[in-house]
Amino acid sequence: MYIDLSQYEDGKKYPGGYDADLKSLQDHMSRLQALHILHGVRTLIIFEGWDAAGKGGAIKRMTSSLDPRYYQVFSVTAPTVEEKDKHFLWRFWNKLPGKREISIWDRSHYGRVLVERVEGFCTEAEWRRGYDEINEFELRQSEIGTKIIKIFLHVTAETQDKVLTERLDDPAKRWKVTAEDFRNRGRRGDYIAALEDMFERTHTHWAPWTVIDGNNQKAARIAVLTHVVQELEKSVPQAFPDANSEIVALAQQEIGYSAKG
Repeated sequence: MYIDLSQYEDGKKYPGGYDADLKSLQDHMSRLQALHILHGVRTLIIFEGWDAAGKGGAIKRMTSSLDPRYYQVFSVTAPTVEEKDKHFLWRFWNKLPGKREISIWDRSHYGRVLVERVEGFCTEAEWRRGYDEINEFELRQSEIGTKIIKIFLHVTAETQDKVLTERLDDPAKRWKVTAEDFRNRGRRGDYIAALEDMFERTHTHWAPWTVIDGNNQKAARIAVLTHVVQELEKSVPQAFPDANSEIVALAQQEIGYSAKG
C-alpha cells in the first residue's frame, strides 16, 4: 500500500476538550484492558516514527490508567553484541505478549528496513529479505490470535527542529537529545524513501499500518488513543463474564455478600 506522508502534515489543533476527552479515552482503555484480561486476549502495539515525534508521550497517556501487571513497554535500542550475532528477529521473540498481555514496542523490528538500511548497518540483501521475514513473523503471531496494531507518528522537519530546540532548552528533557537525532535528520530524504518501501511492502491485512499526524501534540495523542481503542473494540469480546459461582458463595459465607440487581 502506498502511503503519502505529505498528507499527514496539517498539524491542526484538537478541536474538542482535550483534558476531558483524554480522560474518557483513558477510562475506556482501562475497561478494555479488563475485558482483555478476562478473555485471555493478546495484543502487540508497535510504535514507529521520527525522532521527537511524540511516541513516548503518546505511550505514556495510553498506559496511564492500565494495570501494570498486564502490559509492558519495550524501548527498542541498538542491538547488543550478542543480538548482532543472531538473526535480527531473535531479540524480539521474548518481547511478544502472552495471553492477557499488551506488549508495546517503542521502535521495533522495523529497524531492519529503516535505520539499518539507511545507515548501512546491514547489507542490501539483508534489508531486502527483511520485508518477507517481517511479514512472516507478524503472520505467525496473528495466526495464534495476537492482535497487531502498527502506528507511525509523522512530523515535518520543522516540527522536529522545534521539539529538539525545546528539549535542549529544558534541563529536565535535554537528556533525550542525542547525536543520532541530528545524524538521522540529515538523511531525511533517505528515510522517506525507506518508509515508502516499508509501508508498501509490510502493510498487510493481518498487520496494517496507520499513520498519524504528529505535528500537533494534543491532537496526535487523542488520535493515537482513539485508534487503539477502536482496534481493541474489534478484537476484544465486549461482554463481561458472569461472576465465579464459587467466589460468590465464599463472599456470601464470609462477608454476607448479596448481589445487586
